[in-house]
Amino acid sequence: MSTTNSPETEPAWWTGAVVYQVYPRSFADSNGDGIGDLGGIISKLDHLAELGVDVVWLSPIYSSPQHDNGYDISDYRRIDPTFGTLEQFDELLEGVHRRGMKLVMDLVVNHTSNEHPWFVESASSTDNPKRDWYWWRDAREGFDTGEKGAEPSNWGSAFSGPAWTLDPATNQYYLHLFAPEQPDLNWENPEVRQAVYEMMNWWVDRGVDGFRMDVINFISKDPALPDGPVQPGKLWGDGSQYFVSGPRIHDYLQEMHREVFEGRKAELITVGEMPGVTIDEAKLFTDPARREVDMVFQFEHVGLDHGPGGKWDYKGLDLRDLKTSWNRWQKGLAGTGWNSLYLNNHDQPRLVSRFGNDEAFRYESATLWAALLHLHRGTPYVYQGEEIGMTNAPFESVEDFRDIESINHFYEATGPLGHKPAEVLRNLRIMSRDNARTPVQWTAGEQAGFTSGTPWIAVNPNYPTVNADTDRAADQSVFRFYQRLIELRHKDEVVRLGEFVMLAEDHPTLYAFTRTLGGGSLLIVGNVSGDTLSLPDDAELADQVSGGTLILGNYGDEPTPELRPWEVRILRTA
Repeated sequence: MSTTNSPETEPAWWTGAVVYQVYPRSFADSNGDGIGDLGGIISKLDHLAELGVDVVWLSPIYSSPQHDNGYDISDYRRIDPTFGTLEQFDELLEGVHRRGMKLVMDLVVNHTSNEHPWFVESASSTDNPKRDWYWWRDAREGFDTGEKGAEPSNWGSAFSGPAWTLDPATNQYYLHLFAPEQPDLNWENPEVRQAVYEMMNWWVDRGVDGFRMDVINFISKDPALPDGPVQPGKLWGDGSQYFVSGPRIHDYLQEMHREVFEGRKAELITVGEMPGVTIDEAKLFTDPARREVDMVFQFEHVGLDHGPGGKWDYKGLDLRDLKTSWNRWQKGLAGTGWNSLYLNNHDQPRLVSRFGNDEAFRYESATLWAALLHLHRGTPYVYQGEEIGMTNAPFESVEDFRDIESINHFYEATGPLGHKPAEVLRNLRIMSRDNARTPVQWTAGEQAGFTSGTPWIAVNPNYPTVNADTDRAADQSVFRFYQRLIELRHKDEVVRLGEFVMLAEDHPTLYAFTRTLGGGSLLIVGNVSGDTLSLPDDAELADQVSGGTLILGNYGDEPTPELRPWEVRILRTA
């Protein structure tokens, strides 16, 4: 495992790298069954190589009943037949490496599928040797098993409903922070941890270059599993204080490093997805001296448009909130640690629809956000379709959705909570994870060139105009803009390692900051709005903008005194 820069070491390779996330089910289908697969990914490797990315991260392709689109794993060492075979995986791995890229696997070890042999054994009897591999508890004292309120604690699941499900055969409840089909592993049991490390070593020995670790800061729970507070309008308690970055999380990650990564000669990468992580915790997790993970995925910035009721209570983004959040994280991890930079992934709606203008200024707002993100200090992540400016989909009814979180929320919100279906659907259209999971739009042909069959989820109907072929041939190409951003990170040490300073933090639509290293300095200014923007009455900033040399902008012509709608400029300054 590499380290970030320090006086004693060279900067880690991933400080100059860009990661591309592939959600295999929706990327490209090679056999016409309507579901993306390994053959489809292999067929598009040249697209990724031409984009210039350094790392390809695959969302889960393991054997799975697909209750949560592969994040419920029933066999960690088999490829799900939906996606292909282990031989095809080896072909994919060879193709990635031959093009000078690395391959990262998704690691989902907070939970397994309830069809995993470990859980099947665990559930077979109360005295099975694997019973303690998962979290089992009796009904709450004073309640009959199966009675409402009998759950061992009041925790709610991330996918609606209780976080406990009764197993009638053994008359006990098991814990699942997500779907009932995703029981949580008990990391207190050393046998569980060793089984996980053995599996990880099997993949690294096969040639994979690291792991993105799903909700990895949830693996350590307070063994008492006590009740959490119940928020207004919620049916279940919030137990997060007892499992988010829990009591032994640092012990477990340091042990994982010793058991899997210590002594490896390959330049591996480890990314911890960590909902609820704080800056102080992230500094510990990513401190190279502690040997835990290389970088973390935090979620503070993608929760800023949530209302008091959470994700499904959409309120829109105040840019000042985003600047404050990103500035805190840039400063907080500047000395020790490293940021993951993202606005899109498989769990977030499409960037250009959420924070930009996906109609009149789709190209401009897509490229503005790309530049702002990639010019921060950290490792940028590109989610499939982001590089061509894909948008949210116009879902018309709940039947159009496939995501378990979205569907469960609709029925809970319109049932026990009594919300109006039209209002619930409005927020689903904006925030549902399915927005990121519609098929990648490759061509203007049938089904956007994704499949010759019927896709598992409908293609966005705007594919005749928004697709890779059309974008790459256009004068205003989102793809080519991403290419130039990635090339800039590869070539410019200021982009990789320069100090970050936020400017005009209180301005409602101007996003401006500098990156400085040695004698080199860059100024990035962006107009995050559909109106023309005059620069604020700041003589120093105005001089820098007027005196800087334009390296890259999304309007392409000579800069004007004002910033045009959704305009961004990257300037080299004295």
